[in-house]
Amino acid sequence: MVFWFGIESMALKLLLLLLAISVANADEDVFIGVNIGTSLSVMPHSTQVVALLKAQQIRHVRLYDADRAMLQALANTGIQVIISVPNDQILGIGQSNSTAANWVSQNVVAHFPATNITAISVGSEVLTTLPNAAKILVNALKYIHSALVASNLDSQIKVSTPLSSSIILDSFPPSQAFFNRSLNPVLVPMLSFLQSTGSYLMLNVYPYYDFMQSNGVIALDYALLNPLQATKEAVDSNTLLHYSNVFDAVVDAAYYAMAFLNFTNVPVVVTESGWPSKGDSNEPDATLENANTYNSNLIRHVLNKTGTPKHPGLAVSTFIYELYNEDTKPGPVSEKNWGLFDATGTPIYILRLTGSGAVLANDTTNQTFCTAKDGTDTKMLQAALDWACGPGKVDCSPLKQGESCYEPDNIIAHATYAFDTYYHQMGKTSAACDFNGVAAITTTDPSHGSCIFPGSLGLGKNGTFVNITAPSNLNSTSSDSSAYNFHSEAFTSILLIIQVVISCAVFL
Repeated sequence: MVFWFGIESMALKLLLLLLAISVANADEDVFIGVNIGTSLSVMPHSTQVVALLKAQQIRHVRLYDADRAMLQALANTGIQVIISVPNDQILGIGQSNSTAANWVSQNVVAHFPATNITAISVGSEVLTTLPNAAKILVNALKYIHSALVASNLDSQIKVSTPLSSSIILDSFPPSQAFFNRSLNPVLVPMLSFLQSTGSYLMLNVYPYYDFMQSNGVIALDYALLNPLQATKEAVDSNTLLHYSNVFDAVVDAAYYAMAFLNFTNVPVVVTESGWPSKGDSNEPDATLENANTYNSNLIRHVLNKTGTPKHPGLAVSTFIYELYNEDTKPGPVSEKNWGLFDATGTPIYILRLTGSGAVLANDTTNQTFCTAKDGTDTKMLQAALDWACGPGKVDCSPLKQGESCYEPDNIIAHATYAFDTYYHQMGKTSAACDFNGVAAITTTDPSHGSCIFPGSLGLGKNGTFVNITAPSNLNSTSSDSSAYNFHSEAFTSILLIIQVVISCAVFL
C-alpha cells in the first residue's frame, strides 16, 4: 500500500468532482474499510452481508478468518479483502512450513483472483493476547509469505499482523515513544520482514480506551477528533508539533517507535478503530452520539487526507470496528455495541459527513427509506398497510390501479410505499419505521419506473423493486392500530465510503 504525500492540482479537481473512484491497483487507494465480526446470535447470510457492503459503497473489508462462504460471496465484486489466520492456528503455522502452504492453498489460491484478497493478517494482537505464540509469530509471517511466493502471489498480497497500540510506551509526546522493550526480540525481525516485503504495520487504535483509562487527563473532544482551539491542542515539547486528537498522536507514536528501532519506511495501516454506541453504567461515554461523532470525524479525517502532524498529507487508511453489533460477544455491554449496523442491516445511527470537503459531494444522509421486510407474514403487512393508509393519514392514492405505484401489485411493494411515505411525514425518525416489526430502514432507494418514493433523487432502479434489508425475528404484538407504537431503538445511517485518485511519492 502506497501512501500519499502531496496534492497535485489534477488530483484535487478529481477529488472534488467524483462521487466514488475505484482504482484497479490496491497500492493506490486511500480508504476507509470495515471489519466484519461474526459474534451475532443471527448472523446474516454471506450474500446479505455483501449486498449491504455494495449498497454502502464499502470497497475494503477485513475478515477475522477465511470463511469460505464469505470469500465466495465476495468473488467478482472487486471488494478488497484482508483475510486472517485466527490466533488458534498460529502455533501450527509458525512451526510448519507445510501447514502454512496448505493454509494458503485452501484459503487464498482457491479463491484468488475472483476474490480480491489484498493482504493476510496473521493473528490479531498476538503479542498482548497470546504471548506463548510470540516466539513463532515471525516464523508464521515468513512461512505464509513463502507460500505466497511459491504461488507467485507475493507481489499482490501483503502479509502482516495487527498490533495493539498498548505496546507503545511513553506515547506522549509522540517523539519520545518506544515499543515495550521486552518485545524487541520479536518486533525487530518483524519490522525487518515488513520492510523487506514492502508490507505495512497493522495497528489497532482505540481512543475510546485511551480516554477511559486516562483518569480525566484526556479530554473527550480530544478523543473524539472534534475541532479544538489551538490553545487546547497538545504540543510535543521536542518537535513543537501540535496534536488535536488522540488518533494522530497514537499513529505518530508508532512511527517514532519504529524509528527508535531504525525503521523509517514502514507505513501504518490502522486495522481497527471505532467507538461503542452503548455501555454499562460505568461507561457513560459509550453513547450513540459519541460513536456517531467519532466515526464521522474519523471518516472525514482519513478521506480528506489530512495526515498526521509528523506526516501531513499522509493519509492513514483505516478499518472501522465494525460492520455489525455483535450481541453474543462476552464482556461488558460496550463490547457488543461497536457496529454501524444491526443484524438486519438497519443502521445504528446517521453518520454526519456533511461539510467534509469532497465527502460533501457524496453526502446522502437524507436518502434513507422505510421498507417492508421480505418474508414477513402477509396478514401483519396488510394490517400495517391498512393502518398507514387510514389512521396514519398516508395518501395511498398512487397505489390504486392505473396509478404510478400500483405495479408491482403485491403486498410487499404497496406496504413499502405506505411505510416510506409515513416515515418521511414523521420526519424520518427511527421510531416511525417499525410498524410492529414488519418494516426496516434501508439506504436502498425502492423507487421503480414512474413510482418515485419520498426522499428519492428520482433516479429509480431500472424498473426493479429492491430491498437489501434482511428479514429479522423482531418481537411483535397484535395487528390492530394500537399495536403500532413505533418503539424501535435503531437509528438511521449511511456509511459513505469514497475512494480517491492520489499521487504517489517517496515515503519520508
